[in-house]
Amino acid sequence: MCLIFVSHDPEGPWPLVVAANRDEFFARPALAADFWTSDPGILGGRDLKEGGGWLALRRDGRFACVTNYRDPQLHKDGRKSRGAIVANLLRSKDSLSSLLSALRAERREYNAFNLLAGEGDALWFYGSEDDDLRKLTPGLYGLSNASLDTPWPKVEHGKAEMALALQAASVGQGGPLESNRLALRSALLTLLSNEQRAADSELPGTGIPLEAERALSARFIRLPGYGTRASTTVIKGDGRLEFFERSFDADGKISDERRHELQSSATAFRPGR
Repeated sequence: MCLIFVSHDPEGPWPLVVAANRDEFFARPALAADFWTSDPGILGGRDLKEGGGWLALRRDGRFACVTNYRDPQLHKDGRKSRGAIVANLLRSKDSLSSLLSALRAERREYNAFNLLAGEGDALWFYGSEDDDLRKLTPGLYGLSNASLDTPWPKVEHGKAEMALALQAASVGQGGPLESNRLALRSALLTLLSNEQRAADSELPGTGIPLEAERALSARFIRLPGYGTRASTTVIKGDGRLEFFERSFDADGKISDERRHELQSSATAFRPGR
């Protein structure tokens, strides 16, 4: 993933909401979100080159998602795939806190990364470059290819839009919640599809050429051979957890849509419309 927004509000109508874009080369083989054949309890997209994932969750609600940390000088060939972090956290039965402590000790085996992971009412962040491990308090967070809540324009603007969408979806909770859920999902997908680039004066300096910095400043990226390949939303509320993914082809056109739902009372996924 290259852009992730998370609302963590355990006492609110929507205890967990995630909206994320995966940006990647289109030549890199991957599977759209589904249950993993090797691990049927895990749901998410699958990287076919290294076997890991970028955003996935398992039947009990534990989830994990990663972004890379953009700094060409930090990159070293031969390191482990960052997607393995997601897979390892979801395969293990150990507590997240113990797994994250172990990950700190081996962080240099991977190129620099950021991780958001949660289960139950807990949400954790770990940034390997700063060795920053935090259990997050309730709030709205944005993450791209720098530290958590680094105020890049696409992060700041996306957070503001997500806050408005959550506010709108929380009005009239005595009415039809399903219509609020659908409206929230639609609003999240809309904010993820924004292709507006930041002004040069607002661009970060991450060590890449200016033209690349401009192109990557958009929330939805469309470049020859590279771009946003999937937009994913996770919405938890009303005793359910919905996982929705929209995939895109190299022209930025929708190529696939997947929806799955977890009912907390049954702890079992079932496909939905």
